[in-house]
Amino acid sequence: MKGIILTLFICFASQFLLAQNSYRIKGSVADTVANVKLYNTTVVVLNAKDSTLRKFTRAAEDGTFNIVGLNKGKFILLVSYPNYADYVENFSLDSLNKEHDFKRISMLLKARLLAGVIIKGTRAAIKIKGDTTEFDASSFKVQPNAKVEDLLKQLPGIQVDKDGKITAQGQVVNKVLVDGEEFFGDDPTLVTKNIRSDMVDKVQLYDKSSDQAAFTGVDDGKKTKTINIKLKEDKKNGYFGKIDAGAATDKYYQEQLLFNKFWGKKKLSAYGTLANTGKTGLGWEDSNKYGASNANTEIGDDGSVSIYISGGDDLDSFDGRYNGQGIPVARTGGLHFDNKFNGDKESINTNYKTGFLNVKGNRDNLSQNTLPTGLIKSNTAQDFNNSIFRQKLDAAYSIKLDTTSTLKITIDGTIKSNKTRNNYLATSQRGNDTLLNRSNRILTNDGDEKILNASLFYTKKFKKKGRTFSANFTEALDQSNTKGYLNTEIDYYNNLGRLDSTQRINQYKTTDLQSSVFNSNFTFSEPLTKTVTLTGNYRFILNNSSINRLSYNQSLPGEYDRVDNTLSSNYKLNQTSNQAGAVFNYKKNKTIFNFGTKIAAVNFDQTDLYTQNELKRNFINYNPQASYQYRFSAQRSIHMDYNGNNTQPNLDQIQPVRVNTDPLNITIGNPDLKPSFTNRFNMYYNSYKIISGQSIYTSLGYSTTSNAIISNTMTDSAGKSTYQSINLRGKQTANFYFYGGYYQKIKKLDIDAGLNGNANGNTYYSYTNGVLNKTQSYTYAVSARLSKYKEKKYEVSLSAGPTYTRSQSSLLTAINNNGTGFNANGDFGIYLPKKFRISTDQQYTYQGKTASFNQDFQRLIINASLSKAFFKDESLKLMISGNDLLNQNVGFNRSATSTLLTQSTYTTIRRYFMFSIVYDFSKMGGAPQK
Repeated sequence: MKGIILTLFICFASQFLLAQNSYRIKGSVADTVANVKLYNTTVVVLNAKDSTLRKFTRAAEDGTFNIVGLNKGKFILLVSYPNYADYVENFSLDSLNKEHDFKRISMLLKARLLAGVIIKGTRAAIKIKGDTTEFDASSFKVQPNAKVEDLLKQLPGIQVDKDGKITAQGQVVNKVLVDGEEFFGDDPTLVTKNIRSDMVDKVQLYDKSSDQAAFTGVDDGKKTKTINIKLKEDKKNGYFGKIDAGAATDKYYQEQLLFNKFWGKKKLSAYGTLANTGKTGLGWEDSNKYGASNANTEIGDDGSVSIYISGGDDLDSFDGRYNGQGIPVARTGGLHFDNKFNGDKESINTNYKTGFLNVKGNRDNLSQNTLPTGLIKSNTAQDFNNSIFRQKLDAAYSIKLDTTSTLKITIDGTIKSNKTRNNYLATSQRGNDTLLNRSNRILTNDGDEKILNASLFYTKKFKKKGRTFSANFTEALDQSNTKGYLNTEIDYYNNLGRLDSTQRINQYKTTDLQSSVFNSNFTFSEPLTKTVTLTGNYRFILNNSSINRLSYNQSLPGEYDRVDNTLSSNYKLNQTSNQAGAVFNYKKNKTIFNFGTKIAAVNFDQTDLYTQNELKRNFINYNPQASYQYRFSAQRSIHMDYNGNNTQPNLDQIQPVRVNTDPLNITIGNPDLKPSFTNRFNMYYNSYKIISGQSIYTSLGYSTTSNAIISNTMTDSAGKSTYQSINLRGKQTANFYFYGGYYQKIKKLDIDAGLNGNANGNTYYSYTNGVLNKTQSYTYAVSARLSKYKEKKYEVSLSAGPTYTRSQSSLLTAINNNGTGFNANGDFGIYLPKKFRISTDQQYTYQGKTASFNQDFQRLIINASLSKAFFKDESLKLMISGNDLLNQNVGFNRSATSTLLTQSTYTTIRRYFMFSIVYDFSKMGGAPQK
């Protein structure tokens, strides 16, 4: 409340001071040659000292403008109009000159622009409009036929990694839209690798609110970091695409076909890929779409229910992600169509995607587990051959029923299947190097899943401004079946290293999941005053699910017909949730403040139909929230928010069913688990100065969790570990992060420079053989970036910086895992005569040795290519490229936690040379068709 009063006082004081100032400017704007009055021209007054925004207006129908309420001082006038060169003029206001009359300002079409006519024009490369940061694509240079991904790499505060993953201002971008519409669903890479950069007019970065929040205008705390690609009007009519065919040494290949046709409000696109290089095919986000069967139940923050598993089918599942381990074969394709019609009252958006991914390879893991009772060292060799096939069809239809109400219907269906084949050979030793156990384990798993989701969203606005009503209904159906075999033989050794006993397991396992979740949500908003709005909601959720897990032993060789009672269950879940909430929203001038809470009562009834055991749980979820936003100017703002939520234990954590996927590592349930509660605080600040091109942004967050659900591990003398989740009493876990960036255009050198810094850390607890272990881990990193582009001559981009990691465990106070590191990335391109071009990119990684790892790790990966372009538009290219020229892409990873040290080596893609033919075809332009 004090913040609101202070803000109101500042606003009233500002109004009082402005009333005392009689400083003003005026003038008119017209075309230089035709003398046409330029209506709606943007007229901006900037402070001369730091280029921050002071005042702005738009010219009237007769081209005149008038700005009052200015102070005395030195200023810059910036006048902008589409397709005309910007006009810039310095001026001063003082006690003798309280008014400045610019009289007639003549604007010149860019096509007629001659040197010296305009004093100096500065186009705003970046603008901040409310919560949106907007980049002018024409202000950032990329090579001909570049894609959106190449453009994004030039934008301050945005990073794109080698897999296409986008990070903006320290946060992952999960959605990329085209003209505000979904494009191939929600896979960002299918936009960034598909759309040509020369078609882009603006790139907008913002936190996309939920449909509900976007409708009411009241923040509900649900946001998705989003990039919107706004196309140029003359690029919305025609077709374009790309054909990429490549063959390489060592049997590598890469083929890709993209086709897009835009006409008026319609878009039709298709793509197909076939590759084993890991560079095309499934994007980084596809793990969510090509994942394995999901079968656990989790209660969401708001009382909602989601069904998922983490290996809950008892056998290893393939999540569909290629993470650089193994050799991938990807075959993917898709179709997209969207259209607005009937005067934009109706729209439809449809997508079909299909994909196959196979990953084959091997992995060797070395681990060292420190326990209060001793040391265990293990060596595991794994061979894997995993594949997944998936098809998905989705559609969204929207209609404006009248001027006050809309209806949106969405539906999607997915069919997928996966196969996994994993062989493990493992040996464990005691600290004195005597044998502890040796195992040979074979896991096979075949799974099929069908998913159907449907939703209906209705909105209504009433005559009274701010009064709204909306209703949202969703239904989610999920059916999955998995089956496979577990075959294990384990030899156990006594303290002298002699064979003591042998355990053999040969089982057939099945998992059947049936799930139906209905969700309804009703929301209304009512303006209480001109500045305060109340938003209330009620939600009802009904979940009916069943999970049947069976393990069979053999009665005769090959006859798996004896149910293992200790490893089988048939659970039926019935759950209802009733939620109600209210949020108050205050909005005036530059301030937005809201606060409220939601409370959900959840009834949970779980019955094991196999044993008739019943588990009933009733609990309350409490979700308070608050946010504050202040906009200092159109280019500078700050945002703070808080939210709290309960996290309920998922089904695998509470159901008392033993899983013997790995007999040396057993997980058991804990039906006595209680929910945890997390408090989260976040802050964001950004600022941009138009003339100087300076950009500053920071974000930070801190969270604490009480009654946290943590791991309790018991390891016996034979090396068997049993894992169970328990609640942490009397202590809190904590997490924090910080990200900051500074970018500056060095005009004298024509160089873009930037500096980023980030830090994150956590305090976590776990139990090991009954002893509480406190782990603290912190990571700090700083990186600098320089880039320069000279059209048709060269392009250079370099980023580099050190990292420092600090880790400490209360169980091992004498040993820490503090260490330094360094990462660097570089991209270089040189244009040669006859349309030849040489380009190269490098990634350098260094990890210093620590108390746990006595050797450092260094890797330098260099890729290079030589290309020859043909035709005037350089649409055809022949290319010779080399991947990992130094052959240093060794599959290697190591990590250190509280008591466990792990080092892995694995199969990965190494050096090869490829010859490619790339053809970018395009026929765009002209006014868009209606």
